[in-house]
Amino acid sequence: MRMTVIGTGYVGVVHAACMADIGHEVLGVDIDEERVAALTAGHAPIYEAGLNALLARTVKSGRLRFSTSTTEAARFARLHFVCVGTPQVPGGEAADTRHVDAVVDGMAPHLQPGSLIVGKSTVPVGTTARLAARLQAVAPHSEIAWNPEFLREGFAVADTRRPERIVVGVESRRAEATLREIYEPMLISGVPFFSTDPATAELVKVASNAFLATKISFINAMAEVCDAAGADVVTLAEAVGQDSRIGHRFLQPGLGFGGSCFPKDIRAFAARAEELGVGDSIAFLHQVDEINTRQRRRTVDMARNLVGGSFTDRRIAVLGAAFKPESDDVRDSPALDVAASIRRVGAEVRVHDPEAVDNARRKFPGLQYTLDVPKACEDADLVLHLTAWPEYREISPAELGPVVRSRKILDARDTLDAASWQSAGWTLSALGRPRISGAYAA
Repeated sequence: MRMTVIGTGYVGVVHAACMADIGHEVLGVDIDEERVAALTAGHAPIYEAGLNALLARTVKSGRLRFSTSTTEAARFARLHFVCVGTPQVPGGEAADTRHVDAVVDGMAPHLQPGSLIVGKSTVPVGTTARLAARLQAVAPHSEIAWNPEFLREGFAVADTRRPERIVVGVESRRAEATLREIYEPMLISGVPFFSTDPATAELVKVASNAFLATKISFINAMAEVCDAAGADVVTLAEAVGQDSRIGHRFLQPGLGFGGSCFPKDIRAFAARAEELGVGDSIAFLHQVDEINTRQRRRTVDMARNLVGGSFTDRRIAVLGAAFKPESDDVRDSPALDVAASIRRVGAEVRVHDPEAVDNARRKFPGLQYTLDVPKACEDADLVLHLTAWPEYREISPAELGPVVRSRKILDARDTLDAASWQSAGWTLSALGRPRISGAYAA
């Protein structure tokens, strides 16, 4: 089928490349001319496993090309995926849907009869109905549906090729049939397909993110209790996760969540619930958000205690800048937030990350950056492990020991082998694990 993908950010570029790879003819559209030029040359704007090779292959095949013109997009196809961002409104917590609105309003006058606009952006419930009314006023023979994405950064290509589920919110059998045809290779392989109304489809996305965020904040709340009680949150999480009703996934204690989705999505969900008059039903999400933010402050406080109560004239090494491993995304990164907070109160901070250094430098130019772990740790009074890259679990504590000024490491992701670090003469500390060493107690 012919289709367009409007917006070539994280979701859009992955969706466009994967749709082209399964045989569709795709036109990607973005207002950023430099990005379009790079994509046309086969270069992805983000680090994502397997994406560059996929992009180069599909561009070379001729099934994927890029443009800056929505008018061209309207002429190219009758099927249009909208993948633009929905950040928080400036100064508020609600979702800013003006980019989605602009796409629909801009394309409506140029749509071919019988066109279908399919939203993939995360939006407040009721957005599809609102946009459908606006679309009908200008293009009465076209319609709009919603098909939320459920991609994990670092696994986006795999998640698009073999999603855990496909959810579509439609108002006609024609729209459903079109979406079934698009995703036929996935459906043949057994991927569950949920066809529902647009409001339910919109809610599936935000409810999923809210639940996962709650699970993360729950185990971090338990970490606070463990610090106070002298218990071990890692053992607690392992034991609790054995319950099949709970499971281990997202029950990992540590620095908390960040990125472009969870923080802003739970805030927007709570804000939309307030607008609907049911804010009390999900008021707990404010506490989920607060627990997550508090983990960053707790990490800074713990680090301060480990260097004697003050960061003045202290050198701190930070391992990790991306908000999660296998990504170069630093949007609302807990690691960078902690690093910047420590620098603001007097420390010299050197940051290492396998992929996110360039993005981090653009966001926080006052920090020092390096692509060499020993260089980041040279003469450090404390090493902070803030992003759980697999490479950091492979570090030799014995070899790193002579590089630092003081063999102290704070594992804020609770993924390092405490025994191996301690046997190499290091003091390893972690949130929710006061028994690892006597260096810190909440």
